[in-house]
Amino acid sequence: MVERQIEARGICNPRVLAAMREIPRHVFIPPPYDQSAYDDNPLPIGNGQTISQPYIVALMTELLCPEPSDNVLEIGAGSGYQAAVLSRLVNKLTTMERIPAVATLARNNLTSLGIQNVEVIDGDGTQGYLQNAPYDGIMVTAATPEIPKALTDQLSEGGRLVAPVGGRDIQELVTLEKQGDLLIPEHHGGVRFVPLIGKHGWEN
Repeated sequence: MVERQIEARGICNPRVLAAMREIPRHVFIPPPYDQSAYDDNPLPIGNGQTISQPYIVALMTELLCPEPSDNVLEIGAGSGYQAAVLSRLVNKLTTMERIPAVATLARNNLTSLGIQNVEVIDGDGTQGYLQNAPYDGIMVTAATPEIPKALTDQLSEGGRLVAPVGGRDIQELVTLEKQGDLLIPEHHGGVRFVPLIGKHGWEN
């Protein structure tokens, strides 16, 4: 998977590639879809949610530029796969999930792999999580019409945010870097994600 779907498409950060090799994707996908766990496709995980394709997980992780000392926030835990990958790259990760059953799934999956530096929070991720702020990195794994100010306010100086921004059907992958009062954007092409539901996202 890593060699053919990720390295071959230009992901080159050695720490990201090592984390992708280490985390077993099939653990985070319910049957019968786990039989396709190492294909480069998004797959259903229940409750109308999906697990992103491996390449997109690797791309967003590389764009976040995670460092071993970082404190990171993820919005949209899903089944926990992205969190598991990030857990190998940062000091502490808080991941938020609005659907209680999906949050429980993420906790169980992360626990099954003995991952201890990830805290799964039930709640509206569009409002961030002030208790563990500020964050060196914030990753949004659902489509937002615009990047919530609540999230950029919780980003540390020099921190980076990665999010799919746009409509419900198609979005653009955007990174922001916080430099004083400025948020410096970069654009990384089209993507498709489930909508980000919440106070500062989509209504439903």
